[in-house]
Amino acid sequence: MNNLGYSTGDIALGDFTRAIKILKKHPFHAIKLSALRINEVEPLINALPQLDLSSYKYVSFHAPSAFAESDEEHLVSLLQKLPVTWPIVLHPDTIHDFSLWKVLADRLAIENMDRRKSTGRSVIELRKIFTYLPTAKMCLDIGHARQVDSSMIETFLLLTEFRDKIVQLHVSEVDTSSRHDVLSIAAQMAFRQLRPFIPQNAAIIVESRVSEPDIDREAESVANTLTVPSAIPLMADG
Repeated sequence: MNNLGYSTGDIALGDFTRAIKILKKHPFHAIKLSALRINEVEPLINALPQLDLSSYKYVSFHAPSAFAESDEEHLVSLLQKLPVTWPIVLHPDTIHDFSLWKVLADRLAIENMDRRKSTGRSVIELRKIFTYLPTAKMCLDIGHARQVDSSMIETFLLLTEFRDKIVQLHVSEVDTSSRHDVLSIAAQMAFRQLRPFIPQNAAIIVESRVSEPDIDREAESVANTLTVPSAIPLMADG
């Protein structure tokens, strides 16, 4: 059964305390803790003993979306402090030295990229990443994949090629400027095609940027679009 939840970075960018407090009001089973800037990583990791995440069946951590080569070794050492059961979402274009990441390889979830990036967008490009980190898992961002190829053929190829690696899906509408937005009708229709191919144990993380009153509505839209069995009654109970 897929666990459904939200990303803290899309609820309160850079303010994980506020995001967790908001999400605590909603009966989600999954959460992604986002530290999208390098200076957010250490404060979030240091705060973990004080954060109540006990209600979540699935927790993941999103590493920074950009960092300097000089910060890479320290970042890897910080990420080693995370609970070993938490997948660490990593953008492949941020990697400067693959050898540094081998110590975390089993815990990484490599995310496919949007069309702004020069790598990690397609099956062919991700195959190259996994040759360096063969034991890494994958985070499939279906909004990114649809932006790269609106026919959804590449998304289908990603789902079939890396099915055994996919531990998490990111779901949102990704516009032409690569902003994460609420699902449009067109996006819902496109994503519904993916239902038979989504791994049943992959967590579904909503990345649509919404205000607090719209959190449940967007989560329910995602659940209905992807037919997440555990999420439909969850929304009804809320």
